[in-house]
Amino acid sequence: MAIYELRTYTVIVGKMAEVVGLYQAEGWPALARHPGKLVGYFTGDVGAINQLVHLWKFDDDADRRAFWAGLFADADFMAFVAKLRPLLLSQENKLLMASPWGPHP
Repeated sequence: MAIYELRTYTVIVGKMAEVVGLYQAEGWPALARHPGKLVGYFTGDVGAINQLVHLWKFDDDADRRAFWAGLFADADFMAFVAKLRPLLLSQENKLLMASPWGPHP
């Protein structure tokens, strides 16, 4: 059964433009070399406007752990992360199971 990982990064107020630019220049090019798991990235327009939310879909926990291990072994991705971390206030991860009804990404 598929599992989803919802990651919410709370960005330091006033730093979202810098985070977006960093993702465009370095984060996304590194992530794009590890395709197939990302459902999407989202930013808020109202309410939590300093949050970056992303949703990932994995076959199971072993698939999830293998994906993150591979990504964390990518030197370009880790160089990006080193620049991103000082711009973040917090990170929250949630593992979700699909409901037995309704559409699923």
